[in-house]
Amino acid sequence: MEIEIATIGGYEEVGRQMTAVRAGDDIVIFDMGLNLSKVLIHDNLRTEGMHSLDLIDMGAIPDDRVMSDLEGDVQAIVPSHGHLDHIGAISKLAHRYDAPVVATPFTCELVREEVDDEQKFGFDNDIVEMDAGETMSIGDSGKVDLEFVNVTHSIVQAINPVLHTPEGAVVYGLDKRMDHTPVIGDPIDMERFREIGRESDGVLCYIEDCTNANKKGRTPSENVAREHLRDVLYSMEDYNGGIIASTFSSHIARVKSIIEFARDIGRQPILLGRSMEQYSGTAKQVGIDFPSDVEMVGYRQSIDQTLERIMNDGKGNFLPVVTGHQGEPRALLTRMARGETPYDLEDGDKVVFSARVIPEPTNEGQRYQAEKLLGMQGARVYDEVHVSGHLCQEGHYEMLDALQPQHIIPAHQDLSGFSGYVDLASNRGYKMGRDLHVTRNGNIIQLV
Repeated sequence: MEIEIATIGGYEEVGRQMTAVRAGDDIVIFDMGLNLSKVLIHDNLRTEGMHSLDLIDMGAIPDDRVMSDLEGDVQAIVPSHGHLDHIGAISKLAHRYDAPVVATPFTCELVREEVDDEQKFGFDNDIVEMDAGETMSIGDSGKVDLEFVNVTHSIVQAINPVLHTPEGAVVYGLDKRMDHTPVIGDPIDMERFREIGRESDGVLCYIEDCTNANKKGRTPSENVAREHLRDVLYSMEDYNGGIIASTFSSHIARVKSIIEFARDIGRQPILLGRSMEQYSGTAKQVGIDFPSDVEMVGYRQSIDQTLERIMNDGKGNFLPVVTGHQGEPRALLTRMARGETPYDLEDGDKVVFSARVIPEPTNEGQRYQAEKLLGMQGARVYDEVHVSGHLCQEGHYEMLDALQPQHIIPAHQDLSGFSGYVDLASNRGYKMGRDLHVTRNGNIIQLV
């Protein structure tokens, strides 16, 4: 059976992930993502009403025109998890393919919300829920199967999809860390990865997330971030001024920890911001273990009214959990830093960033500006109360040891970001151009 892999998006940057695998006449697309930084540099840009070609020209979504060079039919569109750099282009591109979107329940619900907001294109694709550990047949040949293997990441219900073919398995390894003690959900299923590596056909190809491939050591568990967060917030127990926390809205486990520790130190947590309300509300909707009684406010007028209430009742009684950890210009924390909300930041108030800056120049510049503005108002910034959702070098070593793939394709970085992974794979006996394929967007690699 012929096997080809089209590396469509996310092979020259962190963002707009999209990869297609052709096995015989059947094609499966993994991820259709958005590069959010390409959108945020334009003031007040709204993508909902934009044409896909304009977004492609901006570099915001994948240029999927290379798909016309693959001879076969798309059988499934499979997002690995619910982050926008993996699902943010589904509303713009999925209608081109007569294929269902197949994902875990939480990811499916986020996809539904994305396509409901779409104003330019219709969306008639079926949305099919599949849990980690399950398998479905792909196409009519009876020879290709799709399996979801449970992984841990900075969003719940992340999986690594595996396409089983007669020539071996293609493992799509975006995005994960090795967390054996997660705060929410099951640990990474390393036993299943080892089983796949030992099967008779083995692993034909492993496509790997290289976000942290240049970092030594091992990525810590979410429990490490939870204890760090506990230590930081407990240290503020006797402070009677303002405390604000910001984290990834999609990081349900982290938001849950902030809510718990806010209550432990006698403060009422309130989730503020549209995306904060969206993700946390969706988590409750699909039955994820999340506090059911926390207040969530999503729209600007309601947010400002809530901030007025906080000021009237006393900042020391509340802990707002807000959007804006990357310094996004329109996000709530940045508006607070500019003095554009009813919340008055005063000398000594605490701002906890339970997130790291996404390693991309636009984000780094915006975050730097936001922190400077906070500092000008006298706020004390607590930075990097966080652990990454991506493997560092020792995690990559363990995955290669478990899977023993015939071919490797690094992804989710630019060329300089691939260098640590190339060194690691080379030391394991892989060779550039033979079985280690450093590629770019828009290329097709024929494996069989």
